[in-house]
Amino acid sequence: MTAMGYSLVLIVLVLYFLLAGLKIDREYQRGIIYRLGRVRRLRGPGLYWIFPGIEQKVQVDLRLRTVNIEPQETVTADSVTIRVNAVLYYRMIDPVKAINSVESYRDAVYQIALTTLRNVIGQNLLDDVLQNRDRINFNVQQIVDEVTEPWGIVIERVEMKDVEIPLSMQRAMAKEAEAVREKRARRIKAEAELEASEKLTAASRMISSSPAALELRRLQMLAEIGTENNTTTVLMLPSDFPVLANRLADYLGQLPVTSSPVERSNAGVSDQE
Repeated sequence: MTAMGYSLVLIVLVLYFLLAGLKIDREYQRGIIYRLGRVRRLRGPGLYWIFPGIEQKVQVDLRLRTVNIEPQETVTADSVTIRVNAVLYYRMIDPVKAINSVESYRDAVYQIALTTLRNVIGQNLLDDVLQNRDRINFNVQQIVDEVTEPWGIVIERVEMKDVEIPLSMQRAMAKEAEAVREKRARRIKAEAELEASEKLTAASRMISSSPAALELRRLQMLAEIGTENNTTTVLMLPSDFPVLANRLADYLGQLPVTSSPVERSNAGVSDQE
């Protein structure tokens, strides 16, 4: 082989060596560089070069990730068995810790989230689980985040999706809700009747103290009856009829009582005897 041939082979080997060490990472990616098994540095994003055969790259993704927690049976503090599923959002903030501190950070995050969710629900009553989801989600997030922080992973959010309760408990809750609605309706009706009675009492006092207002109300009733297109015959008495009737009764009560002819004849017979 000539010198030119050796030179060509050498150039090809050098180009291969240089190209083999070129690496590219996207904006959301990072590369952990190991040299002879030891962590050398963290590279990326963009184009960089590593020493082929001596250095190795482990690529990681820094984007937000989700963990779907499948429906799990758990028992609340008031001994009710329910099925709960949730979703957890986490992000890697320290790739070196995440890769070197735990074998599989994805499985580790899933397991710790599942265990924590069960424990937190077990410390709360069923009503709290149904009504205070935000507080339970926050508690789970805080506990899981404390565990994963040494791994270089931060928990962004935890959300319970569905809570399944037994059918018997659903029926009991439906009856309770119906009773509450009925109680509220009765209370509202009683308050409305009380308010109406108070207003009617006030109106009656006002009308009784003003004869003109009473006469105006009578005329208004006549107008309302006339607009209903009915065949009912209404006999309207004068507004002062009750007063006249009372006066007549008082006058008749003051007259002397005279006996009837039958009573006088009976009285004469008794005298003769």
